[in-house]
Amino acid sequence: MMESSVLLIIALFLPFIAASGINLFSGQPNLREAVSLITSLILSVCLFEMGNRLLIGEVVEARLFEFIPGIALKFHLEPLGIIYALVAAILWFVTTIYSLGYMRANGKRNQTRFYIFFSIAIGCSLGIAFSANLFTMFIFYEALTFSTYPLVTHKGDEKSRKSGKIYLMMLVGASIAFFLPAIIWTENLAGTLEFTEGGILDQSGLSKLGLVFLLFLFVFGIGKAALMPMHRWLPAAMVAPTPVSALLHAVAVVKAGVFSITKIIFYIFGTHYLDDNSGGFFSTSLLAYIAAFTIICASIIAITKDNLKTRLAYSTIAQLSYIILAASIFSIASVKAAAMHIAAHAVAKITLFFSAGAFTTASGKKNVSELNGIGRKMPLVAIAFLISSLSMIGLPFLAGGESKLLIEHAAEEQNYGWITFVLYLSMVLNAIYYLPISYRAFFMKSKSGKEIVNNIPMQIAITITTIFTITYIFYMDYISKLLEML
Repeated sequence: MMESSVLLIIALFLPFIAASGINLFSGQPNLREAVSLITSLILSVCLFEMGNRLLIGEVVEARLFEFIPGIALKFHLEPLGIIYALVAAILWFVTTIYSLGYMRANGKRNQTRFYIFFSIAIGCSLGIAFSANLFTMFIFYEALTFSTYPLVTHKGDEKSRKSGKIYLMMLVGASIAFFLPAIIWTENLAGTLEFTEGGILDQSGLSKLGLVFLLFLFVFGIGKAALMPMHRWLPAAMVAPTPVSALLHAVAVVKAGVFSITKIIFYIFGTHYLDDNSGGFFSTSLLAYIAAFTIICASIIAITKDNLKTRLAYSTIAQLSYIILAASIFSIASVKAAAMHIAAHAVAKITLFFSAGAFTTASGKKNVSELNGIGRKMPLVAIAFLISSLSMIGLPFLAGGESKLLIEHAAEEQNYGWITFVLYLSMVLNAIYYLPISYRAFFMKSKSGKEIVNNIPMQIAITITTIFTITYIFYMDYISKLLEML
């Protein structure tokens, strides 16, 4: 049997090896895309094996370089990381299937570059997932930003370049201005940057005011979480091709943000330490209030947007804040609920973006107001969109409904009744901006008699992710077993 540390290193480097293979077969599209498909499958198998080893109590870690004493590029397997990594790897496979149809049907240029940077982005996501300390997390967090920039600007036009500038300036600016100082301050306080169960700051002597300030340096420094007001880059990035939007919203980028914040809350601050300092408005509870504000505000903005991808972008901003809201309850149960919603949101939101891309590819329609009757011409895609919308709203037994129920239970355990109110209010707002789309698709007459040709690879990908959304209650048991190890 292969050593666990070797398996961890192989998993980390597989996407980067794939990027080289994709470049090698740049002139042979079928082989180029086969590299992505095969690598993502192998990676998924490796990660499941690592997850199983974690479940039997194996310690899986690896150290690559030590730059200075105590500051090393180090990796460690833990429950939150393996869940995020599995989500990224499995959805990489599905997104590659979708991209086969989308990129070719839309005649997109520079497809080799697209697949190369997509693979690199997945590799950076794994680096974040398996980071054993804040230094390693920061290195791969920044690398993820730069590796996704060419994807955001893929079209190469003026609008894409402008959006890419916003993307880069906001994310890099936030991490340099806030995230990096937070890391330096943490090392100064604790003498270590290692992710440690129970946290490393409870004996630091930090005042309550200092604790709140440090917490928000991390939260706003990790701009990928899109917590308001650090959200503007996300709608701007919607100029990218739909597979990139899927990467940004479901597979890697925003998930890297909320995952990093959740991991820092659990392993750097410690839930007990934050909970002990959560009384009053200007306390660690302020994070929950800001997350709740983001949920409601982003949902209201989504209602006003006619462009489908922009509406979905603001939906993502709101849904990400569910994860932050859960983590900010500061209990073991709430961290578990946050991790559950990372997976639940990923499978439903990627289906929504896949469906939006399928509508546009087949009909050229990008706005909600243009989708009248499209459900009759594209029933499979429209049904998938409806199911995923219901999941995002929070219908029981679907992915989003089950994870939101866990957030509600965690809030009730800590006597946060107002969080339950926010959850139900946001469900109403979600219904207001999601259900009219499906109503138009199925019950309003189309103004166009144009024949629509359905794209098989895109439909296969949409079917797979819809099945994931429907069957979440079956595989959430595996996720629960991993989370029991927290």
